[in-house]
Amino acid sequence: MTAKFVGACSKPSNIKDLNKPEIAIVGRSNVGKSTLINALAKANIARTSKLPGRTRLINYFDFEKFCLVDLPGYGFAKANKTEQAGWQSLIESYLLNSKNLAHVLVLVDSRLDVQDFDVQMINFLFYHSISFSVVATKIDKIVKSKRIHSIKNLASGFKLGIENIFPVSANLNIGLESLYRRIIQFVDLGGKNV
Repeated sequence: MTAKFVGACSKPSNIKDLNKPEIAIVGRSNVGKSTLINALAKANIARTSKLPGRTRLINYFDFEKFCLVDLPGYGFAKANKTEQAGWQSLIESYLLNSKNLAHVLVLVDSRLDVQDFDVQMINFLFYHSISFSVVATKIDKIVKSKRIHSIKNLASGFKLGIENIFPVSANLNIGLESLYRRIIQFVDLGGKNV
C-alpha cells in the first residue's frame, strides 16, 4: 500500500471529493493525529510538530482504498476565539456535508481523564448519527498493568462499550493492526450511517 498527501482545504466551500470512502480523524491539538497517520502509512506523509495546534486545515491523505482526512485539532487554548470558531465551523461542515464519510476516529489521550472537548465531539457524532470509534493514543506511556483500567475509564466516561475503544501507540506499533482492520470494516461498508 502506498499512502500520500493529496491536498488541503481551508474553508467549507473548498471541501474535496476524492470519490472514495473517507475516514476522518478528529481530536485535541496535541493528541498525536499526525503521528498516527504516519504510523498507519508507514511513511512520513503528515507533518508532525512539538507545538499543538499546527493542523489548521483539512488535510487529505490517499491510502489507495480510502482517504484519511485529518481535521483541525480542537481545544487549542492559545488560538484566539475567532480562529477557534473558524476551525469548529470547518470541522462541522466537513462532518455534516462530506458525501464520502464512512467513519470517524476520535483520538483521545489514554493518559488523561475524559475531556470536555472530546465529550462534545462524541455527543455531536451521536446526535447526527455519524459512526465513530475512539482511539486511545500514547498507550505505551501507561504501565501495562494499568492500561485496561485506563480504557475502562474512557469507555465509562464516554458511555461506550470497551470494544469501541482502540488503544494504540504509534511509536511502539501497538494496536495499529486492530485499528486498520476497524477502518477497513467501515471502508467496505461505506456510508456514514452504517
